[in-house]
Amino acid sequence: MVEWTGKFAYQQVADDLRRRIADGEFAKTGQLPSYGDLQKAYEITVTVARSAINQLKANGLVVSHQGKGVFLTPDAGSTAAQLADPVGTMTELREEVEKLRSEVGELRQRVATLEGA
Repeated sequence: MVEWTGKFAYQQVADDLRRRIADGEFAKTGQLPSYGDLQKAYEITVTVARSAINQLKANGLVVSHQGKGVFLTPDAGSTAAQLADPVGTMTELREEVEKLRSEVGELRQRVATLEGA
């Protein structure tokens, strides 16, 4: 159950589902609970459940198939983990940018050396 805060209910449900996806809770089946199950588990309306799922779709975490359910995308776990930890993701990106800058600097030096020869 979600501890309700000042955020919109659908955002809180989507945040909780994102966390659960990142934790691998749905990895075995690859399928999220039905709207009805979400309504019962979170004590929400179907509209809130749909809005939460739509947010996960917008994040690229799930796809829905009418009459079959909502399913994880192939990289949902890693994407959800990145969304759940934006600070960690930013740190990784900064490190990668610094590495690339260093490599580009080395390449510039090598080109300058070759052109001078």
